[in-house]
Amino acid sequence: MIFFRKPEDEQAPVAGKGLDELRGQVKDAGLPESVAAIVAKELSRLDKTDPSVAEYAIGQNYIDWLSSMPWKSATEDCLDFQRVERTLSDRHFGLDHVKERLLEYLAGRTLAASSPPHVLVVDDEEIARTNLEHVLTKEGYAVHTAANGLEALELVRAWSFDLIVTDLKMDKMDGMTLLAEAGHLSPSTQIIIVTGYATVHSAVQAMRTGAAHYLTKPISLDELRTTVREVLGQRKAFAPARGPVLCFTGPPGTGKTSIGMAIAEALGRKFHRMSMAGMRDEAELRGHRRTYVGAMPGKIIQAVRRLGVNNPVIMLDEIDKVGQDFRGDPGAVFLEILDPEQNRQFLDLYLDVPFDLSQVMFIATANDLSRLDAPLQDRLEVVHFPGYTETEKEQIALRHMVPRQCAEHGLTHPFPVFLPEAVRTIIRDYTREAGVRNLDREIGSVCRKLARVALKDSPPGTSDTTPGTSPGACARPGSPGKYPDHVDAALVTSLLGPRRHTHESARPVLRPGVVNGLVWSDSGGEIVLVEAARMRGTGQLLLTGSLGAVLKESAQTALSFIRGNAEAFGLDPGFFAAQDLHIHIPAGAIPKDGPSAGVTILMALLSLLTGRPAKPGVALTGEMSLGGTLLPVAGIREKVLAALRGGVHTVILPATNRPEAEGLEPDIRAQLKIVLASEAAEVVDEVLEPKG
Repeated sequence: MIFFRKPEDEQAPVAGKGLDELRGQVKDAGLPESVAAIVAKELSRLDKTDPSVAEYAIGQNYIDWLSSMPWKSATEDCLDFQRVERTLSDRHFGLDHVKERLLEYLAGRTLAASSPPHVLVVDDEEIARTNLEHVLTKEGYAVHTAANGLEALELVRAWSFDLIVTDLKMDKMDGMTLLAEAGHLSPSTQIIIVTGYATVHSAVQAMRTGAAHYLTKPISLDELRTTVREVLGQRKAFAPARGPVLCFTGPPGTGKTSIGMAIAEALGRKFHRMSMAGMRDEAELRGHRRTYVGAMPGKIIQAVRRLGVNNPVIMLDEIDKVGQDFRGDPGAVFLEILDPEQNRQFLDLYLDVPFDLSQVMFIATANDLSRLDAPLQDRLEVVHFPGYTETEKEQIALRHMVPRQCAEHGLTHPFPVFLPEAVRTIIRDYTREAGVRNLDREIGSVCRKLARVALKDSPPGTSDTTPGTSPGACARPGSPGKYPDHVDAALVTSLLGPRRHTHESARPVLRPGVVNGLVWSDSGGEIVLVEAARMRGTGQLLLTGSLGAVLKESAQTALSFIRGNAEAFGLDPGFFAAQDLHIHIPAGAIPKDGPSAGVTILMALLSLLTGRPAKPGVALTGEMSLGGTLLPVAGIREKVLAALRGGVHTVILPATNRPEAEGLEPDIRAQLKIVLASEAAEVVDEVLEPKG
């Protein structure tokens, strides 16, 4: 068998055309010097490679990736406070602490961008010093002057200067000594040496000591302006502003993802969201080495290339749901991606060249921070989304959800008016959540039912009589009928059916041994009843209600505290020897656990043993130590909201939770009496009725 090979002059045009296009792409890309050297070496290797081999296509793809990365391309941040605040307010109701955090970041960026470069002119000749000050001030720089090196050093200790322009020969301290001393005090400050005694030796010595440039007198003003502009421009390029690494955590449906999109829109940056849920292979983030068939960069580099800028907003959604198996731990890669000190030199295995991610604004979302490693949490600025109050949910629904759902379902001629009472009914009777996702779903269900009512009452459609259509063709719908103009609570109940959820209220309890407690779950705060009973027995403590280990230990601690202080509470020290105590928390099918019910269980036992019923409208929360000290608990805002919803007028909290209590909205504090206690003994008379 004879093989014929195409002559070299027939192969060259095909290979040359591809390389010419790549060279043009590389030339237009403006690559950094280190990357340009790698690309040039790869192009040289491809020149000597047969286009028919697999390595040729791999090399072409590699050069294409390197030349298409946005090494220097970035979007300009919108530094208009009013516009950013207006955008966030229009997109979201509430979440003031999140908006405040973004405005703080923007304030720092605005202050840094609006401040002109500060230049220090040092010269012992007053005329030369004045002339340089006049020229540089006209260029827009903030100029300070010093008559000698010692005076200049005092200014360097008190001010941050971007540039120092100094003479070489001066009294008390010459420019070379100033160059060395200022370099130790402020390493980031650039220094330009200006002298009328220029020599090759002094120029070499100045550059070795750390001078950015060396100019000779008499100075050309154009050369001075150009040199200062170039030196300050290089300094700005080498010191980009770092993007913050925020982590939004909280229950589902509280707006974590949507607020990230609003942040990108407010700043004028490009936005990309990638879901981390279920990711198990770390190569999805770091990329594959080019030795593998079908190798590609990781998702981070792919997103940056697709957006075309090196400072987008990238949202890492559901970061707490990343898995790990034999292929590696993707969560460990986050340490390099999110650490501001490491991501300047992020190394994707495919690119094999460091890429700067420090200007990217990363926003992570998580429902449960406990699933994140401690080193990763240390690199995140956690912003907690505590959930919405009923008033906030109502405003979100009326301002955003109702108009959008009505438009999606064709209820626009005219828009039906949802009364506030209708929205409150949906919130209270048909949803149980900290966020608003189910609220949006139920409003959509109401709109669909209204659309069905409109079509049910519409006149019959007309059949399509177009020639050539089949006899069974679908009839054209008639004009839609009427649907209710107003949606009230009664209409919501008739459309959605019987109520699905009931929130526990603080019912007046006349029987000793029953106390209202406040708990916090993923769906927000709730009121629970803690019941205690006693019977003849052998000194056993019975616990029911699907309680977890922490709750059982809280009950043991409360009982031990009572037994240790029995005489102080007017009890027989041996009361527990001939009877059993039973503690029960209703809704036994629901698992319960957490360190916040210790004082509630204590009050239920004291109410039972002393015969003093609990006061109506009082609820409490808090953990206690074996000595009776009240310990801080979490979820204060959600618990207080549950108390308001359940008709409670007095809430008892640990004194160590004072900051959370004082941070509540004024309208919430105005409706409640909040009692802060540091010891369990202080709570007894606040919770229980007087004896007799």
